Amino acid sequence: MNRPTARDVAELAEVSRAAVSFVFTGRAEGNLSAETQQRIRRAADQLGYRPDEVARSLRRRRSGVIGLLSDEIATSPFAGRLVLGAMEAARERGHQVLLLESRRDPAAEAEAVAELRARRVDGIVYAAMSMRRTPVPFDIDPAHAALANCLPQETGTYASVVPDERAGGRAAVEVLIGAGHRRIALLGGGPGDIAASARGRGFGDGMRAAGLTVRPEWRLRVGWQIDEGYAAALTLLDTADRPTGVVCANDRVAAGVLLAAARLGIGVPEELSVVGYDDQDQMAAHLVPALTTVALPHHAMGAAAVRLLLDAAGAGGEVDTARALRLPCPVVERDSVRPPSSP
Repeated sequence: MNRPTARDVAELAEVSRAAVSFVFTGRAEGNLSAETQQRIRRAADQLGYRPDEVARSLRRRRSGVIGLLSDEIATSPFAGRLVLGAMEAARERGHQVLLLESRRDPAAEAEAVAELRARRVDGIVYAAMSMRRTPVPFDIDPAHAALANCLPQETGTYASVVPDERAGGRAAVEVLIGAGHRRIALLGGGPGDIAASARGRGFGDGMRAAGLTVRPEWRLRVGWQIDEGYAAALTLLDTADRPTGVVCANDRVAAGVLLAAARLGIGVPEELSVVGYDDQDQMAAHLVPALTTVALPHHAMGAAAVRLLLDAAGAGGEVDTARALRLPCPVVERDSVRPPSSP
């Protein structure tokens, strides 16, 4: 018979995995009612559950290693920055990073978590290469974990470090407004996407702050790929009544806009200014013209997640699961923006 887990206790008591962790790590007071604590302990007694000694060892010993588990590293253009940030921050504090990848395979993910726990790492950074809410493997202890570039499905159950996407969306449109543009379009990402929604809200914030109205036909959900940006831009730009500036969902969509403008004989930035998002390696700086864009802070996210873990370890060993750090997304100015030839 398999040994009962904290997830089993959570299901029987009808609470979250984090609530079970609170009870068995001494953090329940002030976070859970007395009745909820009793219900969890009754469920644990009924199942014969006892806290995992490996998890407890994290509070007693230091291994000098931080585990970093990511969904995709080899195929992501952003993974190198996040990993480098994590490694540099760990090295500053005399630690090393053990890097594992799941490729979004649940079996591989379970094996990776088991390996990290067996090595008694001092904490785990659970990283995603695309911003989203994600189910965290149940046996990653919230008291010794931080999420990077993703959020837990239940708010407050894990500490997280993410980009401030809404502020980034506002910064993107403010580049164009600052250059004198008033006729501005948004080619946004796909529906239901956290990053796309936040960037769109930021775009609206910037337009309203400048007293500008977004024309409905100039605010489109187009996706994330070059061909999607190209197709949308052909329709958007093939008219005399067109915008003078375009904010794009990401740098790939911006590349599609540049291709469409070239096909239509529209000069960039002479007749049309374009702003991307991501500052993707081997793309944004190499387009013609080089793309003004908003950078995702992957290096800073990796470093901040590791520091959060090590700060907690130094102060008593437990991460504040309510922490949700939102890091700035800086503007990278290049050649694709200039003042409009006419207002």
